Amino acid sequence: MAAKVTASLVRQLNHGRSFCEILFFVPNTVSFDPRLGMWFFGGKRRYDDGSGSIVITHSDLSATKAADLSRELRKARQLNWEPPPILVDVAPEDQYWGKGAIVEPVTFTLHDDGKLAIECDLTSHEYFDEDDEFFPLVERLIGPLLQRTNSRLLSVASDGGRPSAPYYYRVKFSVVTWGRNLHDLYQVGQGVKAIFDASVTGELTRETAADLVAGGRADLLQGLPEGPWLDVKSQHYDLTTDRGKISLAEAVSRFANAEEGGIVIVGMDTKRVAGGEVIRSIKPVPIIGTTIRRYRQAIESRLFPFPFGLEITAVEINPHEGLIIVSIPRQEEELKPFLVHGAIVGGRTEGAYISIVRRSGEDSIPITAQQIHSTLAAGRALLRRGYLYPPEE
Repeated sequence: MAAKVTASLVRQLNHGRSFCEILFFVPNTVSFDPRLGMWFFGGKRRYDDGSGSIVITHSDLSATKAADLSRELRKARQLNWEPPPILVDVAPEDQYWGKGAIVEPVTFTLHDDGKLAIECDLTSHEYFDEDDEFFPLVERLIGPLLQRTNSRLLSVASDGGRPSAPYYYRVKFSVVTWGRNLHDLYQVGQGVKAIFDASVTGELTRETAADLVAGGRADLLQGLPEGPWLDVKSQHYDLTTDRGKISLAEAVSRFANAEEGGIVIVGMDTKRVAGGEVIRSIKPVPIIGTTIRRYRQAIESRLFPFPFGLEITAVEINPHEGLIIVSIPRQEEELKPFLVHGAIVGGRTEGAYISIVRRSGEDSIPITAQQIHSTLAAGRALLRRGYLYPPEE
């Protein structure tokens, strides 16, 4: 009996299950039955699309551990079954049927090295004779996102045969599966596609703009107006003075107090047009080894609380010159308002003041005393009673 238990434990460990998962009987979120050649996600059978791929639903993404899928694909290979690509049906769960399904442009596959990989279908109006010529361009473009998500570009290949635009390419990149579900990895794939599509169409969001600049395509922002999520500066904030530190903290707090966050880019020039300012040109600023640290310290010393997920990135354009990107994700309402220690009033720097501003379109507007009071009153009511308004009878 003990020998059977030991053999079973060894088999499960060899298939990639952790000792804790085995000890506490954590069920697989995906399984492959080699006797029937069937795949099950969350206990539900998922079907072939008619060409050797397995189609799953969007609901399977959150319910499936990436490590489980990787393990089952490797098991299939070890049993001489070809590990199938895993596609995602665009249809809702109640309309699911694998064969002939219309699927998303993100696919899960098993790479030759036995690790889980993601493939994304990309579209370009530019033709490249050799895939090797396209690889470094894609690598630079999506590199910041892949680095941030612990992923690595593996290959870029064209589907070939098209005589005219649009041309189709497929990128493959490896991903870290530990502690992630398929939805986490699917979002990485969607991010890769969004960045590439934005580089083609010029239609930008806060997320894609930051990644495009970090990926070496700051030129795509030229002609873009400053607005609810974008603010640019042609010169560094003077962080040797209180005025410069307060100005930087106020720029960040405007987006932290806004609804969708935003990005501040230092090293781009603007020009005045009817209705506001548009980005005119790239104007690189000096970058040294302490630049990012000084920006972060200035924000930490003048802004409270420190925005969750804030990132400061230096993008080199020329030797020792480039752009600084301060990216502020959307902040939870419970953290607002973000307070700046200090204010610039009538051209004077008032270090003892507290200022609160938020972004509205291209302009920055102060938060009123009434808004501050209502926020504090609501917080006190919630702490005292456990609810903001009396429950209905």
